[in-house]
Amino acid sequence: MALLVCASSALTPATAQQTPTLNSRLSGDLVPTHDPVIAREGDTYYVFGTGMSARSSRDLVHWTLGKPLVDNRLPEWATKAVPGAKGMWAPDISFANGRWQLYYAVSTFGSNRSAIGLFTSPTLNPAAPGYGWRDEGIVLMSTAQSDFNAIDPNFIVDRQGRHWLSLGSFWSGLKLFALDAKTGKPTDPTATPTSIARPPAPKGAPAPVEAPFIFDHGGYYWLFASYDYCCKGVNSTYYTVVGRSRAITGPYLGKDGSAMMTGGGTIFLRADLPEKDRFRGPGHVGFLHDRDGNDYAVYHAYDRDNQGAPTLRIAQVKWAADGWPQAEN
Repeated sequence: MALLVCASSALTPATAQQTPTLNSRLSGDLVPTHDPVIAREGDTYYVFGTGMSARSSRDLVHWTLGKPLVDNRLPEWATKAVPGAKGMWAPDISFANGRWQLYYAVSTFGSNRSAIGLFTSPTLNPAAPGYGWRDEGIVLMSTAQSDFNAIDPNFIVDRQGRHWLSLGSFWSGLKLFALDAKTGKPTDPTATPTSIARPPAPKGAPAPVEAPFIFDHGGYYWLFASYDYCCKGVNSTYYTVVGRSRAITGPYLGKDGSAMMTGGGTIFLRADLPEKDRFRGPGHVGFLHDRDGNDYAVYHAYDRDNQGAPTLRIAQVKWAADGWPQAEN
């Protein structure tokens, strides 16, 4: 009898370790998903991605692909601002001033002649009265003379009610722009943005950092950023770091005090370990603080078991005793 009790006790930790994670339970239309962001309206979760793809779920587990948010043909202003651009990338969703705001990027691969646009809608539900995305035009842009790249936008309202937009990819790293709270566009288009993250690199060499996402938790502003290279399928070397700051403008530091302005931070997501080696290049993280109190990180990763397809991933975020976030992958 004692042996039986001992055996039962020995199995308990193993059983606990086998509790399925949210990622392991995801099903439905997960592919292709690139540069995702997540929001909740009513009893429905929505994930939007590059190409203006739209997915929805009632339980965060089973996802259904819907019609694109808008026709992926570019607005006329965008074709003039960024010649050669073919579609809309990396949308960011937020709710402010009684409307949903969808910031997005227009660019061509490897160029920093890029622009951020804005659509707004009173609701995310395509079946709801009043649904529809209004083109609010250009927000800001970068050119070959700029030291940043105007892609991968992310919107946040700080504790003082000020509106901000972070963005960036390569060049001199991630930037933060102050916005007019009414228009959702820069308060001063000529102002120099604040730099918030930049890996070290020799002059003229690539400095791979992109996809900023800032959120407020526990008295700190937290910055997610993706380092290294995406968009290479299973050969992608993308990984995601996080830093925190008391001020929204930084400096953002990792757990060890390393500064994200010099390539520091704390690793939040990285590729599966070699013994598993399935999901590669996890990055472009979005964050959701759900109304039930749970926190989630949405991102894409390349699935080695599915020809390297960019795949929707969602991890519940737990806060460790030291106050730092951990992804339950």
